[in-house]
Amino acid sequence: MSLILGLDPGTATTGYGLVREEDGGNLTALEYGIIRTPAGIPDADRLVLLHERIREIILLHSPTDSAVEKLFFQKNVRTAITVSQARGVILVSLAEAGLNIGEYSPNEIKQAVTGYGNADKKQVQEMVKVLLNLDKVPKPDDAADALAVAITHIHTRHLDI
Repeated sequence: MSLILGLDPGTATTGYGLVREEDGGNLTALEYGIIRTPAGIPDADRLVLLHERIREIILLHSPTDSAVEKLFFQKNVRTAITVSQARGVILVSLAEAGLNIGEYSPNEIKQAVTGYGNADKKQVQEMVKVLLNLDKVPKPDDAADALAVAITHIHTRHLDI
């Protein structure tokens, strides 16, 4: 049995999702949500809050592995920089906790979750719902994306065996 912490990085909003893989291969969403940092405070303070919240989630749930979405090309350089900063804090938080870290591009996530690397967001979210046997699509979108990252890690680990 394993518990994967999936993360969808952002400075204002980071999605997180914990997916448990049972011995029989069934997947269960243990918890999911977002980490929101307040606008209007210095970036450094937002990043500290992100680090602290990730540490709390790790201490509370003791995941066995972690997975993070890779940064893809951003047209908006300012957005790319802030997401990169958040991603760096996330990676440090996970490494500090001694977790193995999988990193996956958006296309790798789409491929692993839907079987199609160019799937749209709605298709990915519907498959997350199906794979985790949920009654409805997880909300907000950042949390659904984080669950997809965790599912990708589970599926990818099986291919590496």
